[in-house]
Amino acid sequence: MLSRIRSFDRSVQLLLINQLTINTGFYMLMPYLAGHLAADLGKAAWTIGLVLGVRNLSQQGLFLLGGTLADRLGYKPVIVAGCTLRTGGFALLGIVDGLPALLVASAATGFAGALFNPAVRAYLAHDAADRRIEAFAVFNVFYQAGILAGPLIGLALMATTEFRLVCLVAAAVFAGLTIVQLRWLPPRRPIAVPGSSVLADWRAVIGNRSFVLFSIAMAGSYLLSFQIYLLLPLMLQRHMGGQAGGALGGVSLIFTVSAITAIAGQLRITDAARRRWDGPGAMTRGLLLMGGAFLPLAGYGIAGPATTGCCYSSLWWSAHCC
Repeated sequence: MLSRIRSFDRSVQLLLINQLTINTGFYMLMPYLAGHLAADLGKAAWTIGLVLGVRNLSQQGLFLLGGTLADRLGYKPVIVAGCTLRTGGFALLGIVDGLPALLVASAATGFAGALFNPAVRAYLAHDAADRRIEAFAVFNVFYQAGILAGPLIGLALMATTEFRLVCLVAAAVFAGLTIVQLRWLPPRRPIAVPGSSVLADWRAVIGNRSFVLFSIAMAGSYLLSFQIYLLLPLMLQRHMGGQAGGALGGVSLIFTVSAITAIAGQLRITDAARRRWDGPGAMTRGLLLMGGAFLPLAGYGIAGPATTGCCYSSLWWSAHCC
């Protein structure tokens, strides 16, 4: 693993650390946000779903805008802008309790991801060149390491303090990351197509049938994977008789098992998938495995198994990079 990391350019190495930090800060608080809204602020279930749904919609729904800005402005400015916006969004989540303000904070947090996520991946593909499959596999190891570290750090902080402080710590993580990227991340921008307009680019994307079908499949995968921190904390708390501490520990355990499994198996699964299947074949098997992982828990009424993160992170990333 270390030899593979050292073999990449310094910019790729910085992007790996960047994603580790992004996920650490994000998962410090996001798995526990539903519990905070329910237990600390006394919000109804529909309100919690609305707040988290706005965050998801503002991120996934605006990826096209974020990618367009990265194409036009370059990768670095959009990455820095996204991290800055998430700093403010997380800080706001920690100091407000009214629904309108929570929706604004949630939307800002989501749009931040819509800015830096496409830019980071495009930057990685650009600098990894013909090694992009291998680069994305290593990238996902760092991605999962952040998912492993974040909930554990968040749980440790919440054992000694309140959720609001966790939000401010996560905001500080993103503020530090913004400074690091401003200072050390080299500027990059894609090769411009002469005479190309934004609308022409969008029409080319929407007119790509294979890509549209891929996007529809990924919408289903996100719907499944997001249940880990959207619905699962509420269901765990209900099944444990309202014991918030036990539910928090259960959520942390699920993220830990998922992340460790992916970290240990990511490179091996990617290598095996490349030998046996093409991109669509790996993606199909990953989605089937993800959907099947929910079946054993259907009788318990819990959406979001520990294996979901592993299935999502391993076979899906193998397909995504092919």
